[in-house]
Amino acid sequence: MSKAIWRMAAGIVTGVALGGLAVAAPAAGASQGPARSAATAHADTGTLRGTWRLLPKAPIAELPPAFTLSSVWASTRMIIHTFTITEPVTGKTFSYEPAANGWMRLPGGPRSWLGQGDDAAVWTGRQMLVFGLTAGAYTPSTNQWRPIKHPALPPSQITGWTGSKAVVWDQICCGTTVNTAEIYDVRANTWHTTQSPLERRSGAMGAWTGRELVIAGGFSGFPSGGKVFRDGAAYNPATGTWRKLPPMPQRRGGGTAVWDGKDVVFLGGTAPGSSQPSLRPMAYNPRANRWRLLPVMQFRREGFAAVWTGRYILVWGGVSGRPGAWMIPPHGEAYNPATSRWTALPASPLQGREMAAAVWTGKRMIIWGGYAPGRSGTAGYVNGAAFTPRTP
Repeated sequence: MSKAIWRMAAGIVTGVALGGLAVAAPAAGASQGPARSAATAHADTGTLRGTWRLLPKAPIAELPPAFTLSSVWASTRMIIHTFTITEPVTGKTFSYEPAANGWMRLPGGPRSWLGQGDDAAVWTGRQMLVFGLTAGAYTPSTNQWRPIKHPALPPSQITGWTGSKAVVWDQICCGTTVNTAEIYDVRANTWHTTQSPLERRSGAMGAWTGRELVIAGGFSGFPSGGKVFRDGAAYNPATGTWRKLPPMPQRRGGGTAVWDGKDVVFLGGTAPGSSQPSLRPMAYNPRANRWRLLPVMQFRREGFAAVWTGRYILVWGGVSGRPGAWMIPPHGEAYNPATSRWTALPASPLQGREMAAAVWTGKRMIIWGGYAPGRSGTAGYVNGAAFTPRTP
């Protein structure tokens, strides 16, 4: 189940169904240009210096419609996995190595089962674990997949790796509400479920801190009209325990969260009574057990990519605006926690898109694939680009 369909079904952006909207977007071959969107709410705060480079052609002719991509940074290369949605269902796996500026086609992986849910992936240091609709482990050193046990429920993209176990927050499509996480033991090839103290919900947000899986917000209604939550909880796999978080500054659901080494930063998402993604991020500090509001972003975004560089949170892509008047943001944005300031990214050479795969390599952000806004039922883009911030 793709994130596009999940958003349309579960109301991650309340009242928004991108697949059925007329989207104000550039032509399919147009790049993100310098023209300002009507959704711009605040003046530019400067531009982060850096350069974009288009990637060479990938070894895939077509990205299957409406299905998201699972990707990891595997030490020296970005590994991407997807699968076809028509019979015969086949996996497609390939990798990009920046040092060689080249792609490699990899074994496709185990057959995925079609149902409600999505794939999630983690890098263990030696394997890419993919679980959800696909259940397999890919080892680059042997260039082989092996099947792994399916979880009880297809997980969301809120995923962590402890060094020996994967921790994922259960989240399935179509308005189904859940309040559990699942833990996968690699050596035993077993899953077990842990129930959180939270009320059942969909559209929860969260991230792995290296110690805890932090979960907050979400919705209880489908497709709209229900409760928007502001509570949260954190799960510690070392102790097998949950703890409740203090309330979020604002009720929010359906956004993206990024761990920056100090705070879990919650980006986008929608608040009660709103049909637009929020401009104002929130940050949760686990050590202080405290929330705070961050400066507003320049654009409201939904379906964007976000990575942490060690200095900046880089945000790129997605759509901006409101239902019936969606726009493609003309550029990405960067947040510097040290200065609490947003700056613009240089305009990229890519077409505007949502649901792109993204990784941080240690030197650059790689963006690949994704779908034209409002066209999630059609084949996706099979190109990408890398952004390298300039070192001060």
